[in-house]
Amino acid sequence: MSRETRFSHFDTAGNAIMVDIGTKKETERRAVAAGRVEMKPETCRMVREGTTAKGDALGVARIAGIMAAKKVDSLVPLCHPLAVTSVNIDFTFEEDGRSIGIEATVGIKGKTGVEMEALTAVSVAALTLYDMCKAVDKNIIISDIRLLKKSGGKSGDFVRE
Repeated sequence: MSRETRFSHFDTAGNAIMVDIGTKKETERRAVAAGRVEMKPETCRMVREGTTAKGDALGVARIAGIMAAKKVDSLVPLCHPLAVTSVNIDFTFEEDGRSIGIEATVGIKGKTGVEMEALTAVSVAALTLYDMCKAVDKNIIISDIRLLKKSGGKSGDFVRE
């Protein structure tokens, strides 16, 4: 089986491995991920107005997402520790009046990509919104966490269709 047709985190015997990036060139890399948090309209209004019992839910979720992007190697077993150079997290209130979109952009100059960092940033920001709002809304749904695009590295650019 060629390297392109097998998972990169397993050796030929099927054992889990950390990919050797020692000989790779450093390049500018960027990844953008997104997700969605759906809640009752009243809960969404409280988040928008910053009136949740725990305070500024979006501000706390933004910080949590940034922190998470910097700690992926502690959470996902075969991820390399990375010196992330930038993390931006944006929130948008969707027209349905009950959903908040989350988008995280992570950058690095390094030997491996930052897709996991962007996906983790979105995931933890969404979980933090849940935590900040669960006292008033237990029906919150976290969904649609996905990679939107990535650039840099040997495999080139990716843009979700």
